[in-house]
Amino acid sequence: MPTGVHIRDVREQLFDAAERVLLRDGPSGLTSRAVTTEAGCAKGVLHRHFADFDAFLAELVLDRVNRMDAQAAALRDSAGTGTVAGNLAGALTALFGSVAVAIVALITFRDELRARLRETRPAGIPILTEATVMIADYLTAERDLGRLAPDADIDALAPTLIGAGHLLFADRTGPPPDAAAVHRTVTTVIGDR
Repeated sequence: MPTGVHIRDVREQLFDAAERVLLRDGPSGLTSRAVTTEAGCAKGVLHRHFADFDAFLAELVLDRVNRMDAQAAALRDSAGTGTVAGNLAGALTALFGSVAVAIVALITFRDELRARLRETRPAGIPILTEATVMIADYLTAERDLGRLAPDADIDALAPTLIGAGHLLFADRTGPPPDAAAVHRTVTTVIGDR
């Protein structure tokens, strides 16, 4: 690989390459060499921009967590429209149909990555924790609009939906669940709304 060639948006290029490797080869196949090969750059490029590989992975996770802000806003804005179950099923499919499931597997696979993430996020698993907050905010808005029972236990419903959604999508070897399966899971948790 030639040296001295400027790479535009090196962080994004490396993060996107890491996602592709993670989705294709799983957490055990995600190495600095695999990432830089996938990105088409020298291994030293990664190490010039990040202290080490686990620092790179921590930044990848945090970047992907920050990308959830737009999805959270869209879900919150959907309160009062469509059906509650339909909105939740769509949100879970968008969340877990992405690289989120693979990132959760990566976090649980790498002890050093978990330790680094604990420095800024002392509780929970990044992505799942933020997704739970996203769902809780939406459910609260729907409860405030009267589309959920006034005594709906948001603190129980939100993590139950995230856990059930994660389990539906967690099998990387098979096809993703169909829309009917996701909708059925949501209605089982929240009732038919």
